Amino acid sequence: MMWLAPHALHVPDGFLSTAVSVVGWVLALIAIGIAVRLTRYQLGERQIPLMGLLAAFIFAAQAINFPVAAGTSGHLLGGALAAIVMGPWAATLIMTAVIVTQGLLFQDGGLLVMGWNILNMGVFTAFTGYAVYVLVRRLVGEGRRSRLAAAFVGAWLSVEVGAIATAFELAASGTSPLYLGLPAMASVHALIGLGEAIITAGAIALLQASRPQVLEAGETAPGRKGASFMMIGLMVALVVAIFSPLASQNPDGLEFVAEREGFLDRSLEPLFELLPDYSIPFVPNEVATTILAVVIGTLIVFGIAWAIGRTTVRKETIGE
Repeated sequence: MMWLAPHALHVPDGFLSTAVSVVGWVLALIAIGIAVRLTRYQLGERQIPLMGLLAAFIFAAQAINFPVAAGTSGHLLGGALAAIVMGPWAATLIMTAVIVTQGLLFQDGGLLVMGWNILNMGVFTAFTGYAVYVLVRRLVGEGRRSRLAAAFVGAWLSVEVGAIATAFELAASGTSPLYLGLPAMASVHALIGLGEAIITAGAIALLQASRPQVLEAGETAPGRKGASFMMIGLMVALVVAIFSPLASQNPDGLEFVAEREGFLDRSLEPLFELLPDYSIPFVPNEVATTILAVVIGTLIVFGIAWAIGRTTVRKETIGE
């Protein structure tokens, strides 16, 4: 077991050059700006709670690493799941809320390279997962089984695309040559992607059975049913957070490749520490400090994503 949450695909400062990092920030800000503009016309009031719930669940699930072959581990990224439920642009905002919170509050991923972390784990995974999901459903039909198959394939490929993009960024920075980094990242994350696919398909199956309207329109039920769904969803995310100390102690995919290729020591210490490595400084018990940190993060991410939804949705749709 491992009492500190690893950092799958969370690139730390030092792995990428300053020039490459700046390009990442520019592209990420453009993507976020477009996402804010488009979701303004795509979302309604009923989608706002769902943004918070998805962000909270994804954050909590990312704290639990599962072991895979070759002594590595991985965790849910969640971009494909968010995109399948709410569309890729809303998913971009959800994943941005998760990744920014991880970087600023828990020092999970660098600040200078955060633009690429948003792109790799948020934008690329969301659009890849969604595009493949739509394509597979068109090819095999609109039934329930086809939806699960499409979610499985889309989620798996989304992890591969994020890993491959990271390999190109490392190569552009002179950190790891492409002929070494690309096959290493692709092969390791092909295995990690299976876990992503299983979790994503399972979550879609659960929604399909309990709240099919969420998948059809990205809506929670109005009134008391909507409030109940929101409370149940948040409780599920918090329960997931409680299991965070069970995370695998094996290195995540990027860390495994960095150690094998000899550039792990390029990682820089964070400029500041608030709740580093998902721990509370004044809580000595390792299990308790991890659970408390992840629970706090889950609630914060829920609030941030909710606030993004409230400020993004057009005012005339509030109260409809």
